[in-house]
Parts: sequence; structure tokens; C-alpha cells
Amino acid sequence: MLKIAFNQSYVHSLPKGHRFPMEKYELLPKQLLLEGTVNEDAFFDPGVIDKDLVLAVHDKDYYNNLVGLKLDRKAQRKTGFEHNEQLIIREQIIIEGTRECTEYAIENGISMNIAGGTHHAFTNRGEGFCMLNDQAIAAQWLLDKKKANKILIIDLDVHQGNGTAEIFKNNSNVFTFSMHGSNNYPLKKEKSDLDVNLPDGIKDSEYIYLLEKSLDDILKVFTPDFLFYQSGIDIIETDKLGRLGVSIQGCKKRDEIVLQMAYDLNLPIVVSMGGGYSEEIKYIIEAHANTFRTAQHIFF
Repeated sequence: MLKIAFNQSYVHSLPKGHRFPMEKYELLPKQLLLEGTVNEDAFFDPGVIDKDLVLAVHDKDYYNNLVGLKLDRKAQRKTGFEHNEQLIIREQIIIEGTRECTEYAIENGISMNIAGGTHHAFTNRGEGFCMLNDQAIAAQWLLDKKKANKILIIDLDVHQGNGTAEIFKNNSNVFTFSMHGSNNYPLKKEKSDLDVNLPDGIKDSEYIYLLEKSLDDILKVFTPDFLFYQSGIDIIETDKLGRLGVSIQGCKKRDEIVLQMAYDLNLPIVVSMGGGYSEEIKYIIEAHANTFRTAQHIFF
């Protein structure tokens, strides 16, 4: 069965009036249930991540200041949020959701988090709506528990996974692959193991070609036994921040390529949703729902 991390804090814990599209966290589960892609049993409710698991990745002073609400205004602004207790608890629940997903993925082949994809969180700071790095913490936990040895992180959000790249820059057991808009945030890019910089307005055919070629090239030099997939849908042409020209069907094809590869190679995969900022919420929900539909179709 497809298991999906979802907690009500995803919906209710961001500051009022925040421009982050909160509605998707409430509407996406409803859409998946309404159309019959999954049933209620698919969802599990994660708790708060253990402090020691966070500290295996993040700087102790940064973590203590974050949870103690002691970060200064400049550091808070860099994350895009005004910090409060509920917000920080929400972040820790999202992180635990991705970690718990790894256990379900080992059991079932795949698991997914309605939230997550907090790839702009560095070892010692947060940026861009990200305060702790869910995929990095979950990946390190797998390595430390010897549940995986070689991990490939596939980041297809329109923004570079700069925090993830920094965290694992000296770790040969984790391969970081980021395919992102070259002219998009962040202005200063980090160095992933493989970065593919995309031009503004890129269309489906070129995007899919670059993705397939990149995955082929990676598998020639790196043999993973576990995958993480950052499936941001801010690559679609309706996204107000993305600057790319990929259609919703092209985005779905992207998901099919990654998930079919995981299935064919018998590699457990955890999927985090990442960004999506179209003006009309219907495009966000449809593109995200396609990722879940594709997972259900391929794996179950």
C-alpha cells in the first residue's frame, strides 16, 4: 500500500496571510481521496523528529536557536517566515514524516510526504521556506542505521537544492543531483554532484531529454540502493516563480521517468512534494496529484 505522511499542522501552522500556497496541503489529500487514488488508510500521522537525528546533520547552535526561537530577524527573514512555536513544531513534524517514509519505502517500495522537500536548509542556516532539511536528515539516518549505503537524491524542483548540496558535499555515499532553472533562486548556486542548469522557457521535449540523459549518466558512475525524489511542480508553465515552460503533462512524464526507474531497479524511493506557485490552485493540485497517481499506478 502507498503510505503518505500527512499531519494537520501542515495546514494550520504557517503565519496568517503568508504567500506560501497553504491551500494545497488541505486540498491535495481531499482530491486524492475524492478521486479514489488512495483511501484513508494510506495516510499516516508523523510525530516530531528526534533531536539527535537532526543534530546528525544540522549545527547544534543553529538547531538550539531555531527551536528556542532565538534566531534574529535577519535569519528569520532569510527563511521567509516570522518564527513562532507552532511553525517550528510543524517543521520538525515534516522532517519526521520524511524519515518515517523511509521505513515504509523499504517495506513497500515507495512512500510519500504531502509536504517536505526542504532543500534550502543548510547545515547552519535556513533559507527559502526551509529551516531543517528533511531529505538530508532522513538520508543520514538511513546511513547511520545501515539501512542504506549509497543514496541518490534527485531534486527536480525549479530551484537548486543548495542546502542539500552543501550538507553532502564531502559525503561520497550520497549523490546529489539537481536540475533547476539557471536564472532562478538561489542567485548563488552550490555545487551538487551533478547540476543541470535549465534555460528560461524550456519545453517538455528538451526537459525530458536532459532528465533521461542525466539519470543515465549518473547510473554509469554511481550505484544507489535508495532514492529520494524532490518532486517540486514549480517547473510548470503556469508557475509564477518558475520561469520554465514545462506543461502539466510534461511534469507528469518527469514523474513517470523517475518512479519507473525506481521500480525497474527495485530501489526504495521517498518522494517529497517541494514547491508549486501557480496563480490558480487547480494547477498546483493537478500537478501534485499526478505524482501520487503515477506512484499508485507504477507500484501498486
